[in-house]
Amino acid sequence: MKIVRFNPNPDSEARVVGYLHDDVSEMPHRAERPCVVILPGGGYVFLSERESDPPATAFFARGYQVFILYYSIKDRAGDLRPLADASLTLIRIRENAGKWGVLPDKIAVCGFSAGGHAAATLGTLWDSPELKARIDTKGGQNRPNAMILCYAVISLGAFTHSESARTVTGGSLSPEQVRLLSLENHVTPGTPPAFIWHTVEDDCVPVENALLFASALQKQRIPFECHLYQKGGHGMSLCNHEVGSPNPHCATWFPLCAEWLGELFGFQE
Repeated sequence: MKIVRFNPNPDSEARVVGYLHDDVSEMPHRAERPCVVILPGGGYVFLSERESDPPATAFFARGYQVFILYYSIKDRAGDLRPLADASLTLIRIRENAGKWGVLPDKIAVCGFSAGGHAAATLGTLWDSPELKARIDTKGGQNRPNAMILCYAVISLGAFTHSESARTVTGGSLSPEQVRLLSLENHVTPGTPPAFIWHTVEDDCVPVENALLFASALQKQRIPFECHLYQKGGHGMSLCNHEVGSPNPHCATWFPLCAEWLGELFGFQE
């Protein structure tokens, strides 16, 4: 395994850690691989360790190149800074695709809770005027090819997670910020396919977030898969003993997601 580190955004303290497979002469068909960028949750006030390395190593074991984005939080989370962090991360990965063994047209973002909001923000607002007023998106080189949204915050409306909403808007919660960052409002034909999972019993981020986004994707005929589990809470990560939230039924989300992503990217283990 090779480990790479970089700071994607000169306007933030965001950092990225990447786990890359070693080149193996006997496996020339694996010289380049699809990539998953992990965005851990934490309400935009911290970054969950349970949603960082555990899912990263799970995707790595499936053959993916993996990067973890530790994006801007707390008083640095406003002004679309997490979106800029994610955009510049994807641009950097694509610029180094040959060196890092990444297939540049097969990059997924995988976000948990508030990290799911950051991932879905990238998937919906990657070409927005508001973002392009802040950074050079290099002609859309920041667009992900897929989104994996795990109990994600989507809306800043009636079903939001209040702490995430306050922090990502810089405390303003102005009508303009609520409209811009309620992502069900911004699904377009340019939005990438999505894998969504949530639990109906989630008492932190209501399941309506998943339903709103799935409905918006369906209206635009964007391919998606949505799994709603009746039982289970919030922040379950891989739903196993390793992360302290064992739930064998909900744990099926990961193999289902890996199968979905493999089919989308034409990538077999």
